[in-house]
Amino acid sequence: MSLYDDAVLVLKGYEGREEGQEELRQAYLDHLAAHPDGLWKACGAGHLTASALVVDPAHGRVLLTLHKKLRMWLQMGGHCEPQDTSVQAAAVREATEESGVPGLTLLPGGPVRLDRHPIPAPCHWHFDVQYAVVAPPGAVQEISDESLDLRWFGYDEVPRVADESVVRLLDATRARL
Repeated sequence: MSLYDDAVLVLKGYEGREEGQEELRQAYLDHLAAHPDGLWKACGAGHLTASALVVDPAHGRVLLTLHKKLRMWLQMGGHCEPQDTSVQAAAVREATEESGVPGLTLLPGGPVRLDRHPIPAPCHWHFDVQYAVVAPPGAVQEISDESLDLRWFGYDEVPRVADESVVRLLDATRARL
């Protein structure tokens, strides 16, 4: 199955319960239908991205990256690559690369949420498919080239350091845990 076909299946099966998630799911599907290249960074109208919130439920914390370009505390994530076999595989790959933590376990149930956000030209939108992964006990992070810093934050600290999209992702992840 192609990555495009996987993305369409994932989105068709996504059942976000939050307000606006159904409309967003349809916008993602419409985007892919109108843009067969809508998975790739080269698509100027916007492209799908895959991200994952790294959680340590035993300690009530999440691992966030201080993004080098955006200078914001965010979940791990980024662009799909030709070698990705699925959207969830892209999310796990990105989370592993950016956190330096091996052995991340995908939280069951598919994407936790969808989040579309504007980005600077030449592209216009990231259609982010957001997952959650559980860090193994004793996980030690390692800063990647894409990050200025990498830090564990308690659940209650996240609203003070991250924007609303990360807070919504954390809330949805905690509801699933």
